[in-house]
Amino acid sequence: MDRSARLHLVGKIMYYIGWISLLCGGLVQLNIAKSLFFAMSLTKRNLFEISLACFIICVASEVRALVPSEKELPSVVKRQAAA
Repeated sequence: MDRSARLHLVGKIMYYIGWISLLCGGLVQLNIAKSLFFAMSLTKRNLFEISLACFIICVASEVRALVPSEKELPSVVKRQAAA
């Protein structure tokens, strides 16, 4: 598995974890399964922070996957950068 495929996989996993935590936060907001999340010591704020962190990691992974590494750069670009 190459670098960009790994970053896409991490981005995709974090994206779905972010949506799941947002849905759980919505359930807590609507007082559905509130006791379950309080038993796990997860409040609305914690669920929101988890979802934001996951979305930030997702965006960072996808942006990083778009940037080519030094191995992927053509030799012409490498020579110009070295000069």
